[in-house]
Amino acid sequence: MRIYDISLPIDQRTPIYPGDPAIQIEAHASIDRGDVANVTALRFGAHTGTHVDAPAHFIAGGAGVCALSLEAMIGCARVIEIPADAQAVLPEHLTEIGESVRVLFKTRNSSLWTQSVGSFRTDYVYLSSEAARVLVQRGVRLVGIDYLSVERYGAGDFSTHLTLLANGVVIVEGLDLSAVAPGTYDLICLPLRIAGGAGDGAPARVVLIESDGPK
Repeated sequence: MRIYDISLPIDQRTPIYPGDPAIQIEAHASIDRGDVANVTALRFGAHTGTHVDAPAHFIAGGAGVCALSLEAMIGCARVIEIPADAQAVLPEHLTEIGESVRVLFKTRNSSLWTQSVGSFRTDYVYLSSEAARVLVQRGVRLVGIDYLSVERYGAGDFSTHLTLLANGVVIVEGLDLSAVAPGTYDLICLPLRIAGGAGDGAPARVVLIESDGPK
């Protein structure tokens, strides 16, 4: 069995979406300073690094992250590789979905994690709203992508997010699929169970496990 950790490490060099809270990781208590234990203080936004979007992110009164189905976030998933010259995931890229209800898109974005540490890139590959509608029609329950948003940068209507979230599709953003080949895996995606705030989302630890299930 091989396990792929497709989560981003979080530190001050981790890119953040423009306008999101800065990442602050500080020593609240330190053995080196004479304290009895090390205790780290964390401050960053709910959509930092690898994270899950809940309907409440864009829909007033929408379900929060605590209400998301664990069943949707654990199970067989399909990794689909998008051609390197594609600027967006389009409906024609979805022919390999088959019966998969959890789909992760590996794009040239995955190479950006080592190329642009500390800086946000606006030229990332995004998921088109047309492809989002096809995914909903196909009964997909979870969609993941390898940058910090499924939405085109600067899109004002947020149609991709709204199409997915309004239909109960869990969105996972900020994946690193650079070491993962296309194919079928077992997915475990566990966002923090944050009960306060708007419930709009939460950072997550996400892994893929090599699967012997049907392709």
